[in-house]
Amino acid sequence: MSSVPSATGGGGSWTAGLRDRLSKTVPADQLLPERQPAYVASWIYVFGVLTLAGLFVVVGSGIVLAMGGANWWHTSSFGHYMNSVHLWSTELFFFCMVIHLWGKFWMAAWRGHRGMTWVTGVVAFVVSISTAFTGYLTQSNFDSQWISGEAKDGINSIGAGSWFNVLNPAQMLMWHIVLLPLAIGLVTVLHVVMVRRHGVVPPLGDEEVSS
Repeated sequence: MSSVPSATGGGGSWTAGLRDRLSKTVPADQLLPERQPAYVASWIYVFGVLTLAGLFVVVGSGIVLAMGGANWWHTSSFGHYMNSVHLWSTELFFFCMVIHLWGKFWMAAWRGHRGMTWVTGVVAFVVSISTAFTGYLTQSNFDSQWISGEAKDGINSIGAGSWFNVLNPAQMLMWHIVLLPLAIGLVTVLHVVMVRRHGVVPPLGDEEVSS
């Protein structure tokens, strides 16, 4: 029985290499586990998922707002409603993220080789603040003018005003709907993958879950 030669001409393929790499990074039984330790039933573990839920609503409502243009939420009742959904889902997102962040801080969530998991969570928080800031600058109302006017001196003082011009609403809109959301998405995926790889951190004093 003859073997079929590899299309790449080598001893392996990039797809097989990628599959092996992914299986080593997050084994199949850890990717979507059916059971979790008993301590996960605590409320402090819920806020990570609530943060993700808030992020999904923020992104979904933001997509709807982007489809209508930069000003339609001021003249359309449905646009006004979606703008409110976007605002309050952002509030929920940050509320849950802050509780999640502080909860994991006091649990020393970097234990058990989870240092990068903690770092990616902090980076996601910082990038989210920047995204919310640019969102306030694109409201095209007095609030956005006031915030941009107050922020420009601080941005200029660190020498970043030449490429991050808070007085340019079009530039801030692109940061808000393209660059920063992509950064949040990538960091969030990396964070979740690391959580799945190492498992949720146990409470202090309960190290029954191996890292």
